[in-house]
Amino acid sequence: MPLLAAVLTGVGVLAVSGNVLLPFQGVITLEGKMASKRDFFEDEEVQRILMKHHIRVHITASGSREVAIRDISSYDFVFPSGQPAGDLITAERAKSNQYAKVHRPFVSPIVLATYREYARTLEKAGVAKAHRGTGSDADQPPYYVLDMAGFLRHIHDKKRWDDIGIERQGIANANRIVAQTPDVCGSNSAGTYLALVAFTWHGDGEEVPDTDQEADARGRAIKHLMEQGLPAADVFRTYVSPEGKNIAPVVVAYEHQYLAYQLNYKARSKKLDEQRVLLYPSGQFVTQPQFIALNEDGDRLGELITHDPELRQRAMELGFRILDPTGQVAGDQLTRFLEDRGIPAPATEGDDTRTAMPRLRYLERMISVVGDCPPAEVLPGRP
Repeated sequence: MPLLAAVLTGVGVLAVSGNVLLPFQGVITLEGKMASKRDFFEDEEVQRILMKHHIRVHITASGSREVAIRDISSYDFVFPSGQPAGDLITAERAKSNQYAKVHRPFVSPIVLATYREYARTLEKAGVAKAHRGTGSDADQPPYYVLDMAGFLRHIHDKKRWDDIGIERQGIANANRIVAQTPDVCGSNSAGTYLALVAFTWHGDGEEVPDTDQEADARGRAIKHLMEQGLPAADVFRTYVSPEGKNIAPVVVAYEHQYLAYQLNYKARSKKLDEQRVLLYPSGQFVTQPQFIALNEDGDRLGELITHDPELRQRAMELGFRILDPTGQVAGDQLTRFLEDRGIPAPATEGDDTRTAMPRLRYLERMISVVGDCPPAEVLPGRP
């Protein structure tokens, strides 16, 4: 009788927790490998929703390009942050006739995260323009449009922050003006930023390189404009740390990281962090995260995060721009969500260029030149 009571008590506890009989229904653990999109799977609410579907996810952190060029045979899915790394993976899987199914649940633009004093200094120098966003009465603008050509010219000319007046903001910084990225040989954000730099610096009307020789030449031409250092996982964490302003005052990041940070900050403190702001480059490359299922279990997870209403809602709450069934950003849902919570919604002005990424072969050659790493294999005939 005591044993039966203990069993019944255990079932009762499970019922109260909302997981009645769940341990007896075959929870599966899926192994995944990814970089910044692990923010989604590490979220406790996402984990709770997935558990309702009897799925637990274990993540191995890795830069997106590193995901693409390493052995992934032991994983159920990978989630590179952009299409170039995704194309490398699907090409290799097709070459060996292995399972690969792509899902595209959400996107997040590349941005430059900085601090108000640095944004104001760039504004005074004529290479940034403040924008308050929409739906908020924030005292100070959280967003700026960055003139990429002007910003890169400062880097090329080896200008230092002191040279363009940072001292007027109460800061002394004799370091060179740079945008800190993760290692371009492993990170999608760094590779995407590289493509943006190459496109902007070329500046003669030709959007992307279309020969090996041109790709190599552009890589050499922009190498001095790129600053790499911190591991991919540490770039944004450094930015939101108390020491961030001194270590790396401008970092390449994803929009969702900043929005999620502000949502959490507002929930805790009932106000915005007005010292941390975003620079939106005047031209933008489309970045397309790809969830790639490597087997049927992985595909089931991909279907869930793409179509399940709760998971789509939670992705938006984490700052992502969710996609509709056609692959387009789902209207103004993120804007309404942010406005409802008193967070200014990004609404940039000026040049809103959207350009396709360079063909994979040529992007790989530029990455190889800039990062001093061997180019990943691109199959003949692949884009």
